[in-house]
Amino acid sequence: MCLYCVFICNISITKNLKQVATKAKKKAPAKKAPAKKAAKPAAKKAAKPAAKKVAKKAAPKKAAPKKAAAKKVAKKAAPKVKRKPNAAFMKAMNIGAALQPVVGSKPLPRTEVVKKLWEYIKKNNLQDPKERRNINADENLKKVFGGKKTVSMFEMTKLVSKHLS
Repeated sequence: MCLYCVFICNISITKNLKQVATKAKKKAPAKKAPAKKAAKPAAKKAAKPAAKKVAKKAAPKKAAPKKAAAKKVAKKAAPKVKRKPNAAFMKAMNIGAALQPVVGSKPLPRTEVVKKLWEYIKKNNLQDPKERRNINADENLKKVFGGKKTVSMFEMTKLVSKHLS
């Protein structure tokens, strides 16, 4: 056999292997999720002869989307669990004397105390216009905040909790 004939045979064999590999790749994604495990060994067997001539990077690119698709299906299948409120936040607390002019004297849960406090702050325009995280105290709030003129909203809840029992 001459070199020309060997060259032509190698080209035709390479083309046939590429066609077999592309057919196997096209058939694999069409199968359903449970059949994927069985399809992978078949695709690997068909791709092994082609892998010798074709670049190795082609197979991993096709395998990655299959894994991502399987993960998406698993995430969608998870049922949503409704969040239950913490009973400790719903317990009615006694209001201290310094806090009574702001939120009232009736026992309230901690969450309601904070809501009423924010209503009072908004109504009297006590939020700092430049730094919105700060609250400027009036006479009633100075008693609650321990004499401080300005308090951050995060520090405010800590100071208010001292007046709840």
